[in-house]
Amino acid sequence: MIPTVIGSTLLIYLLVFLVPGDPVLALAGGNKRLSPSSIAAIRKQYNLDDPFFVQYGKYLDHVLHGNFGYDFNDNSVTTLIKTAFPYTLALALSAFVLKIVIGVLLGVWAGLRKDGMPEKFNLFFTVVFLAVPGFLVAYFSQYLIGIKGHLLPIAGVQAGYPKAFIMPALVLALETAAPLARLTRTSLVDVLKADYITTARAKGASPGRVIWLHALRNAFLPVVTYLGLSLASLLGGSVLIESIFNLPGLGGTLATAISQQQGPVVVGVSVFLLLFYLVTALVVDLLYPIIDPRVRHV
Repeated sequence: MIPTVIGSTLLIYLLVFLVPGDPVLALAGGNKRLSPSSIAAIRKQYNLDDPFFVQYGKYLDHVLHGNFGYDFNDNSVTTLIKTAFPYTLALALSAFVLKIVIGVLLGVWAGLRKDGMPEKFNLFFTVVFLAVPGFLVAYFSQYLIGIKGHLLPIAGVQAGYPKAFIMPALVLALETAAPLARLTRTSLVDVLKADYITTARAKGASPGRVIWLHALRNAFLPVVTYLGLSLASLLGGSVLIESIFNLPGLGGTLATAISQQQGPVVVGVSVFLLLFYLVTALVVDLLYPIIDPRVRHV
């Protein structure tokens, strides 16, 4: 995990470091003239005169102490993350619940009715939501549900939770439920072909007992692993959705920072999302032997 953290954060820092443009001019507001002393002070404050790897080393040391740096307005990036993260977490958790409900139910329905109408609907659903870009689904939802239907606000958080988060969470869930439905359906179909399912049926087990006790329990093992990792990926996927629905979360903060060339904020938010993803992946790996005891003997 440590090499992954170092390599990933180095890549993020390098990408931002290589962005064309002088950060001092960005701080000054375009072509605004600064005195040589002011330029020197700014460059010293942000370690801009140090070699790249020295800058990165100092930044990584600050991150390890919980300090993600300061933006060009001298605002703490850590404070920005603390302020924005609750909105992103609320959106991601809401989308996560909706994703499970939609993806798992649709996948189980299609897996139990193989070659029937449910599987055709599953295929149609997954193809549509895998092919159609998320921003088109978002704009269509805003027009249909918000503008025409007057059912939910089309943007902002003035309506509070959960009303302001239902539509963006639903859009994010639909976009990510398609692969979950496919995975659940495929895993269940494979399990239903296993020898122990045939044995359970031969011993006279009822169809309900075969499905609920034997098939679904084993079919959900890869699904649970996928769900654990997808929770963290939902945070990253919220960047576009938060921008479209004008939510003040990490995604909106990151999009604004990119447009304003606020490199420290871009690096800070990206590194925070990366660390959250890695910690979630580690927790899933630790929980997997509890879910499936057979893994302990592999």
